[in-house]
Amino acid sequence: MSSDQEKVDVLICGSGSAGLCAAVWLARFGINYKVLERRDGPLRIGQADGVQTRTVEIFDSFGIGEEMVKEAYHVLELAFWAQNIEGGSKDNIKRTRYAPDKETEISHQPHVILNQARLNELMISQLGPQPPIQYSTEVKGVQVDESVNITDLSSYPVRVDAVTADGIAKTYRAKYVLGCDGAHSVIRKSLGFKMVGDSTDAVWGVMDIYPRTNFPDIRKKTAINSSVGNLLIIPREGDAMVRFYIELPAGTKASNVTLEDLQNHARLIFRPYEMDFADTFWWSAYAIGQRRADYFHKNHRVFLTGDACHTHSPKAGQGMNVSLQDGHNIGWKLGMILKGLGKPKPLLESYVIEREKTATELIEFDRGFTKLFNSKYREEHGVSQDQFAEMFVQAGRYTAGQAIQYDASGVVEVGERDKEVVRNVTVGMRFPTAQVVRFCDAKAMQLVKGLPADGQWYVVVFAGDFPEEENKARLEKVSQALDNIVKRFTPAGAYSDSVIDRVLVISGDRKKVEQEQIPEFFTPVTGKWQQKCLFKVYADDESYNTGHGHAYEAYGIDPAKGALVIVRPDHYVAKVSALDDNLEQSTQQFFEGFLLPLA
Repeated sequence: MSSDQEKVDVLICGSGSAGLCAAVWLARFGINYKVLERRDGPLRIGQADGVQTRTVEIFDSFGIGEEMVKEAYHVLELAFWAQNIEGGSKDNIKRTRYAPDKETEISHQPHVILNQARLNELMISQLGPQPPIQYSTEVKGVQVDESVNITDLSSYPVRVDAVTADGIAKTYRAKYVLGCDGAHSVIRKSLGFKMVGDSTDAVWGVMDIYPRTNFPDIRKKTAINSSVGNLLIIPREGDAMVRFYIELPAGTKASNVTLEDLQNHARLIFRPYEMDFADTFWWSAYAIGQRRADYFHKNHRVFLTGDACHTHSPKAGQGMNVSLQDGHNIGWKLGMILKGLGKPKPLLESYVIEREKTATELIEFDRGFTKLFNSKYREEHGVSQDQFAEMFVQAGRYTAGQAIQYDASGVVEVGERDKEVVRNVTVGMRFPTAQVVRFCDAKAMQLVKGLPADGQWYVVVFAGDFPEEENKARLEKVSQALDNIVKRFTPAGAYSDSVIDRVLVISGDRKKVEQEQIPEFFTPVTGKWQQKCLFKVYADDESYNTGHGHAYEAYGIDPAKGALVIVRPDHYVAKVSALDDNLEQSTQQFFEGFLLPLA
């Protein structure tokens, strides 16, 4: 067995959703990274398929959302079926209600279903012509030199040992390592970390099938509570395949379950409807468990993500989404640090603060949500079919991925008067969007489309009514203050919008405003051709074809006062501020907390 050694800034162990999402960020920052994957190639059959609206938003920010949405199945309506207790056979089921899958205001993006293998493929497409993914490589262990300081970016304090399929031993030296290697994580075990939590006796089966049936709601997301158990239908992309999650009888052992068991039990649940199976694409059986790692990092050099640090049931469609969002959270932070733009301590500590809380909340939610699907629990606690349906619908904001709220940290500053400034925007939550009209070409669009995920921070200035003389003067003052701050954190020779970008949203009739009235700060000379960029200025105004977005009303901003919203690269709100005399000092202090002054 021969040995080889390689140095890399970031080593990602595992090419699942968390690892690939982090890799997309690192590729955009131009960081030297490598992904190690034990499989012999890209994922071919994904076990996850539900794509939350928040995940669709992330893909759209990366520029790959339209392709995903075009290919996917769109979940629009929920159907609820239950035991027929009003006559006829009580073993039969009947429909009890319909409900919309999501509230309109939750997101402008849809809830969709698309195979995880395809989602991974879309992310890999963002890694360049030769993605640095090394397949057929099994990670054996990790060691951390604990003497190296968190601020030391010249050392490679993490050692990872691996073996290729042809028996070649490899040693990697890295500045940072991401453990994205699943529920049986070698990285986690090598560090001595444990999964803490519990598992229930409940066993569920899952299968992707091509059904032959007269059940009327086979192409809708459907929850069935029958006299012999529960079943959840998830229609798949392609108009033919569906997924069944099936509650199996008490006392079932997952290891003893066969495909025939799942099919026979499904037939009982669907009575009086016929259910036959033309083909089965994939199936499995599992015992439900909710666990999280006791630690998420080692010396802020090795970080756990995804199933390596949290496991739960699949019924709320959270697993792939939350895992991907772990990678989405850590990726841009490592990018800023390794490009010499950000301070390691506040950025890396914020990953642990934010994603440990998210994992804990996820497991607590999953415990409660899973109980709803347990026939015995509902019977013992008197949960009616109507109550089950209502609780299922009420969980929609959480299951859409839009309920996450990060606590105060080095990159989240919560103020006592935030809601007075921006009533409908919450610091620590994702930045909502609203329709605006782009000033330079009258194009109606979602404001978030003007904040592409290229690694920059965004200062979004709502200047208020324009061109009111008082507001014009105030905007000039705000622009000068922000320009001073941006210059302080922009490397020499870099584009002026490369670290902190800017977006202006005015209120009122845009036809009364001339381009020269817009401060130059919002139209910087940038890009390959060194042109004045006109795509950073928007108006909350009537559009030609899609009406008025009423953005100021949607955000809860007084047009007479305006507001500043600071948005992170991952589109979470970091800070809000009034457009007052304190803006420059408070904004500069905030950025000084985690950015390195470069000018």
